Amino acid sequence: MNKSTIHIILFLTLMVIPQIKGLAQKTDTIVHTNGNILKGDFKKMEYGIVTWKMDGMGTISVEIPFVSTIVSQKQFEIVMKNGTIYYSSFEASDSTGAVLINLAEEKKELNIDDIVEIHPIQGSFLQRFSGNISLGGNFSKSSQLTTVAFSGNLQFRNKKTSLNTDWFLNLSYQNDSLITNNSEVNLNWQHLFENKWSSLVGLGRSQNLQLGIKERYNLTVGAIKDVTNTTWSRLYMFGGVTGISEKSFDTNTATQNDIAGLIRLSYDIFKYTNPKISLKSNISYIPYFTSDNRYRVSFNLNPNVSVFNNNFKVGFNFYYNYDSSPPASSLSNDDYGINLQLTYTLN
Repeated sequence: MNKSTIHIILFLTLMVIPQIKGLAQKTDTIVHTNGNILKGDFKKMEYGIVTWKMDGMGTISVEIPFVSTIVSQKQFEIVMKNGTIYYSSFEASDSTGAVLINLAEEKKELNIDDIVEIHPIQGSFLQRFSGNISLGGNFSKSSQLTTVAFSGNLQFRNKKTSLNTDWFLNLSYQNDSLITNNSEVNLNWQHLFENKWSSLVGLGRSQNLQLGIKERYNLTVGAIKDVTNTTWSRLYMFGGVTGISEKSFDTNTATQNDIAGLIRLSYDIFKYTNPKISLKSNISYIPYFTSDNRYRVSFNLNPNVSVFNNNFKVGFNFYYNYDSSPPASSLSNDDYGINLQLTYTLN
């Protein structure tokens, strides 16, 4: 088989399969409060926004106050404001702003305004993925300083569980020499419980040239509690224990193993009137149990504004890391940075 034939096959595959997939998926219905009936593919609902895919219009957003009812045969995970979790498809309700779900022996009517999250848990493997990818950077000719930032996250949902991975890479070069390297990747498994509780098990790896960390591995176990979870904001806390294995850039220093606590407070908000603005932030405190008086603090702030459509966002990412007792090879006790970024949202 020659290269031309292979290119033709690849081209047809990329063109045809998405069309077939699109035809198969768009079987859901939203009834708008103005009486319009929208046929498409229900992707998710978060922060008062239904993400919806339609033929010819691509991915659009429908604000909760404008949704009269929803119809879908898919199975969804439905999270209520009071922490109750349902698993069901949707049927139309005669009441405006409500849906019917199927429980074991009865149908139950839910006010859409009382729902804070809806995610599909059945369907194709790819339909249960969501996430975003961000890319940013800058260049200064006078200082010959180039900064590249790449970050993102992916989430796969199943009934009562989710698998999440997130990553962050920030590199700074000056005259072709690497002067800053701050990178982190995490893999987390989360299990949902009633009453706004969930458990989490996580693995992570990070590196920070400024703080003298060549390799840091951590295994974390803990619990998450939603303090508030509404259609426009979420405030939640994490508490747990983490095992840490740390290696510095100093080749004469042995690998250090520690056990530490981890307390994190996260706050996310979303404004769904134009312009659509989202903000994610968190602050973490890590006290070491096996190293005298050592602790670490980290803070992240990530605001975004939607541009072009709801899949593309422009914003910045600010990070700050502090270590009270970093390795001897460190350049400082703290590290911080800010990067402009363009973000693309998946699903």
